Amino acid sequence: MAFIMRLFKNSRLLFLLILSVWSFHTSAEGISATRFRAVLTDSGQMSVSSRFQTTLPNQLKQVLNQGVPLNFTLSYQLSAPTVAAYRFKFGQLVSGDTTIHYKLSYHPLTNRYRVTVGTFSTEYNSLETALRAIGAVANWRVLGSGALDGISAKEAKAEIRLVLSTSQLPKPFQINALNSKNWQLDSGWQSLSISQE
Repeated sequence: MAFIMRLFKNSRLLFLLILSVWSFHTSAEGISATRFRAVLTDSGQMSVSSRFQTTLPNQLKQVLNQGVPLNFTLSYQLSAPTVAAYRFKFGQLVSGDTTIHYKLSYHPLTNRYRVTVGTFSTEYNSLETALRAIGAVANWRVLGSGALDGISAKEAKAEIRLVLSTSQLPKPFQINALNSKNWQLDSGWQSLSISQE
């Protein structure tokens, strides 16, 4: 009977430990991809759609609320087929159109958050809603017309990545970013699920 009671206590302890680890993991800060897919078009292009879940650590929320904008970069890379991937990498050296830059800022007078992409900007009432716009893209044509002519969806491999650009922070905050893992927000390269149009 004592053995069963000890086993029951240990299993409750194990359950509590698993529950606490799970709740810590789900509330952790960072960037995770929730949608990442691409379509090979009839014109030989690739059309990318993505959405990310971004959770800022409290330090970055404070920095943002002090008026320091946060810059994020959504990047794309082609890894197969090999010949097209080499052409793509060479094209990257010539032109930088394989990235989208997002700027998140807070305006204390209006108590609103703004997300800017190029010259287009949208305002949001809450930080959570504004963060949903970071990395969200639909039908982004990442390759020139004919780049993947004759290539099937099974042959193509490509990845996307969303990262906080700490190099664009003011210098004192860049030092914090170097010293704290909480400031290193990066989704890592996510393999796109590719289908044929």
